[in-house]
Amino acid sequence: MRSSELDAQITAVVNVGDDMWLSGVRIAPDLDSIMYTLAGENDEVRGWGRVGESERVSAELRAYGVGWPWFTLGDLDIGTHLARTSMLRDGLTLAEATDRITARWDLGVHLIPATNQEVETHVVVSTGERMHFQEWWTRHRAALAATAFVHTGIENATAAPGVIASITDADVVLIAPSNPVVSIGPIVAIPGIREALAATAARVVGVSPIISGAVVRGMADACLTAIGVETEASAVAQHYGSRASGGLLDAWLVDEADAALIPAIEAAGITVRAVPLWMRDPASSAALARDALAIAAAL
Repeated sequence: MRSSELDAQITAVVNVGDDMWLSGVRIAPDLDSIMYTLAGENDEVRGWGRVGESERVSAELRAYGVGWPWFTLGDLDIGTHLARTSMLRDGLTLAEATDRITARWDLGVHLIPATNQEVETHVVVSTGERMHFQEWWTRHRAALAATAFVHTGIENATAAPGVIASITDADVVLIAPSNPVVSIGPIVAIPGIREALAATAARVVGVSPIISGAVVRGMADACLTAIGVETEASAVAQHYGSRASGGLLDAWLVDEADAALIPAIEAAGITVRAVPLWMRDPASSAALARDALAIAAAL
């Protein structure tokens, strides 16, 4: 995030570990979900996809035995995937295609994929079987005990153009309250990104995805359990670690319900504040953003 008295620019570095090829199109769930949400086009009832969707194309694909029958794509969403695939086939990088696609909407945020390379998260389960993250998450609802998360192709990946500069030149870096293992984890695993977070002069502020020992959304608890991290705000903070000790965080926001955890987090060298974390509407979301900026300024 860059800011001045005259203007502000927000850049979101987005996970690509959920991305995949399916039915001949390149799907980027996190990029699309963020785009739809900022554009006011997301389906708030289902929690994913476009509002006002139909699913006739997915029904036809199932009838032909194509794709995953348990992974339904809306018709409007398929239009996004077709546009992205066409641009990639024409030689654009994922970041360039994302710029073209997001230009349609007035987002107020510049979205950059963490990398242009295909780095997909696969899950190894207790039986030894390995599957794409989307199969484990969507088909099995994370019910299969995971033993490892593997980011395929990451050894050959580089940060997409603009990613490193957006971190090193920022006034404030915010680690969103996303899944620490499969959303934030794949981003900081891209070569160069963790180093940029260590080097930036900006304060790095994280927001807990755990409130009162429970996940805010999704099944992050299953992911945390798999890597031996307790589902607790202080445990996630210690998992990220203090920047002064080689970790990621300067400061950490927990919910007011978790104020008793403050001493344990501070003992790890991380400044912490207890504030309302539930983002129930634009007003509460804006208040949380102000709290994140305030703790950065206080540092």
